[in-house]
Amino acid sequence: MKIGYARVSTQDKVLDMQIDELKLAKCQQIFQEKVSSGKERPQLSKMLRRVIR
Repeated sequence: MKIGYARVSTQDKVLDMQIDELKLAKCQQIFQEKVSSGKERPQLSKMLRRVIR
């Protein structure tokens, strides 16, 4: 299964282009979040737990 991750650093930015590309790459599950790089990334952590298990 292909898994993707999309992130933007501010709430006013959009994830649409990243998500479109991940779908084109045939990702069946896409984790996404809007958070700056200095903060915790809960969706990234969730994705990594999914991949590692």
